[in-house]
Amino acid sequence: MSAGSLSRSVEDYLKAIYALCESGDPASTSAIAVTLEIQPASVTGMVKRLAESGLLEHVPYRGVRLTRRGEREALRVVRRHRILETYLCERLDYSWDDVHGEAERLEHAASDALIEKMAAALEFPRHDPHGAPIPTRGGDIESTDPATLADAQPGDRLRIRAVKDEHSADLRSMAAEGLVPGARVLVTESQPVEGAVEISLSGEDDESRSVQDDLARQIYVVPDER
Repeated sequence: MSAGSLSRSVEDYLKAIYALCESGDPASTSAIAVTLEIQPASVTGMVKRLAESGLLEHVPYRGVRLTRRGEREALRVVRRHRILETYLCERLDYSWDDVHGEAERLEHAASDALIEKMAAALEFPRHDPHGAPIPTRGGDIESTDPATLADAQPGDRLRIRAVKDEHSADLRSMAAEGLVPGARVLVTESQPVEGAVEISLSGEDDESRSVQDDLARQIYVVPDER
C-alpha cells in the first residue's frame, strides 16, 4: 500500500484507529469494530494486512497502534475531513450538525490538491466548526486535552474546546443549550440530578441547566484561564 493509493476501507481503518488512540491507549479489535460498525472477525483480517504493510503495530494483549507512517496517512484523511467540514459550513452554509456525514462521503473522493485550494480559500483555518484541530499539510497537529465536561468537578470554571461531531441530534442539542466551542462554563456546587452535570454559562443568565452524562462526554473542555 503506497501513500496516496490507499483504499477507502484502509483510510477508514487508519482514521478510526487514530481517533481511538488519541487518549494514549492502544485500539482494541472490539473498539475498532464498534467504531466502524463491522464484525470483529473482519477487523482481525484487516489489522493483519495493515500490520504487514507497516501501517500499524501490535501491542501484545492490548491492541494496535499506528506506526509513524500509519499516523501520517491517518492525519491526511483527518485533514481532508476537517477542511471539508469547514468549507461546507463557511462557504456553502451547511449547519454544523449536517457537515460530518457529507465530509465522510467526500473525504475519500477529494484530491489533496482540491483540499489545499479549499484550505487556501479559507485562509488556512486551524480548527474545524466543532473545535477540533486541523492537521497541517506537513502532518503536524495541535495537542489536545481529552478531558470532557463529564470529568468536571463542582466549582470548575471551564472553556469548551471542542465537541464530537458524529451525531446530528446531539449537536443540535448542544447548539440549543449554547454548548459550543469557546463557551465558558461554571460547574455549579450543587449537583441535584444523578447522571448529569449542573452548569451555568458565563455571559448568560444565572439559571443553571443539567447536561446529561452521555452528552457531557462528547464535550471537551479546558480550564478557563480568563
